[in-house]
Amino acid sequence: MKKTAILGLSLILVFTALAACKKSGPPVAGSAKAEDMLSLIPADVQGVFVVDAKRIMNTDIIDKAIKGNKDYEKYKQTLDALGLDPQKDVYFAVIGISQKPGEKDPKVSGVVNLKYDQAKVVAKIKEESPAYTESAYEGVTLFTVPEEEGGEPMYGAFLDASNIAFGQEAGVKAVVDLFKGKGESVLKKAEIMNLVKTSNKSAMLWSVFALSPEQVNEMTGGNPMLGSLSSIKAMSMFVDYAGRKLDLEIKAMSADAAKNKEMADFLNGLKAMGSMAAGEKPEIGRLLNAISITSAPDHVKLAASLPEDVINMLSAEAQKQVAEKLGGEKPEIDRDDIIK
Repeated sequence: MKKTAILGLSLILVFTALAACKKSGPPVAGSAKAEDMLSLIPADVQGVFVVDAKRIMNTDIIDKAIKGNKDYEKYKQTLDALGLDPQKDVYFAVIGISQKPGEKDPKVSGVVNLKYDQAKVVAKIKEESPAYTESAYEGVTLFTVPEEEGGEPMYGAFLDASNIAFGQEAGVKAVVDLFKGKGESVLKKAEIMNLVKTSNKSAMLWSVFALSPEQVNEMTGGNPMLGSLSSIKAMSMFVDYAGRKLDLEIKAMSADAAKNKEMADFLNGLKAMGSMAAGEKPEIGRLLNAISITSAPDHVKLAASLPEDVINMLSAEAQKQVAEKLGGEKPEIDRDDIIK
């Protein structure tokens, strides 16, 4: 009996160890989850964006936009040369961002999770940008695509068959270090992960940010009208699309209940002004009516749920405005046709 118990316990330990080993590796395209992607983002970031590219690219509205485009055949030829179909082969994108007060541009460490043919991708990049160069860092192929007119170049790294890093040089090298088991990922940063725990991680796009007092001060710029924003410590956001409607939520975390109410009242005032100014644009009126702004002792929340027809109306109006300003063709979606 003892031998049987010991054998059973040993098997449990072995299977547990194997499961742990399986989870500890880099995210594998097709089986990784959104949160798994955070293991490749360095701990020094202040916020993360996580995009479920597979879901986004296969929503009805995006699928129709792609296949209904007049240049669809040319698009397909480009994908064939690239050996990559964004609707089938791209799963996630995660971006870590940090920006110190006074810095003009944020620092980016990003990773795309996908199935791809490195040789075909490189050939296509070289065709589009002959200045493409390669080097090695920690045994990983690092590549550079210089920007035109002396801008900062874009860096990338082919980590493995499932992941490509991108961003500035330091950010990409930090991702490579994590891929090689060096350094700490954002999974070890409590102030970010506490926000992640309460986020809607099943949404097709979600993000969290921890804000320093200096950053909040830069945001308000000493404007008295924005004084209620001074108590914000963090922000979270998600966008999701299901049941032919788009759901959006933005939440600002603050421990000052009075300022939270003040902030919500200010935003509701702006919403009311916008509703009065909407005039003959029903899509703007429906957009504003779909937005709710509320406060609680620990946060202010802006939420909206937009049916697909409202999204189409807004898209058509945007296309119409662009066409009128540029003197271009009539938009593919006509706002008046949607209203009828």
